[in-house]
Amino acid sequence: MAAQRSRLSVAHAWRFIMAYKSLLVHVDSSPRAAARLDTAIVLAQTFDAHLTGLFVAPLPLSDGGFAAAPYPHTSGTTPDYVEASARRAQDTFENAVRLAGLASVEWRQLIGAPIEDMYLNARYHDLVIIGQGDPTQSIDKLPTDYPQTVLMGAGRPVLIVPYSGSFDTVGQQILVGWDARQEATRALTNALPLLKRAKRTQVLTINPVHGGDHGEVPGMDIAIYLARHGVEVEVMSEHGASVDVGNLLLSNAADMGADLIVMGAYGHSRLREIMLGGATQTVLESMTVPVLMSH
Repeated sequence: MAAQRSRLSVAHAWRFIMAYKSLLVHVDSSPRAAARLDTAIVLAQTFDAHLTGLFVAPLPLSDGGFAAAPYPHTSGTTPDYVEASARRAQDTFENAVRLAGLASVEWRQLIGAPIEDMYLNARYHDLVIIGQGDPTQSIDKLPTDYPQTVLMGAGRPVLIVPYSGSFDTVGQQILVGWDARQEATRALTNALPLLKRAKRTQVLTINPVHGGDHGEVPGMDIAIYLARHGVEVEVMSEHGASVDVGNLLLSNAADMGADLIVMGAYGHSRLREIMLGGATQTVLESMTVPVLMSH
């Protein structure tokens, strides 16, 4: 069945002050760390925010199956290749923030428990910025699904930057995937600082049910909510008998020239999405622009 499209617009209401004031960016030893840092620096400048750079890596196992050095990281006990990776990451961070003229910055490196370290640090920041996993390689011995793992347990919104491409702007043209579930609600609310500054925002609903979670007029309630926060929003509805939600989001993002997608993550279990497919998994695998997700 061919997709059908409807549209409605709601104008500005009033302004509400909200901003990110503390950003955490994962800096690894790969060349792609520079592009991720560029995005983080732009956001730090936009919101006059503190920027923390964080390098994490696991320790190799000894012959006995135990970590080769104690945790937390102690200088001189970590393998040379891990130390070299950490130095590359630190140099990338320090050079980038110096050239950008950022004053409120901080560098952290923690070696031994990369998942737990990211979780802990994330909870003291407003937004986490991390790179999309590259299925062709493991960086700093981290699993390729490290971003998904962080997303599931950080307790903070996560901005994921694709592992290829460059992004001159983030958050000027925003597509919001809206299904009226709690994950989407968190993502949209967490994205308000960006939405309030966007030049254009589209909210996309897919097969909304009249009188269901979306209200009597699908998309109207969320449009009114955003308008009350000063966000000018255009609501799009897609209808179809068999819809691939993830690819539809990516397609609409490309059509509108979006430089950011906002969506909830893993409304179903992560295992189910990995086994059967799902919108989150599709977007994480095929994104071409940064995506802000919340779980």
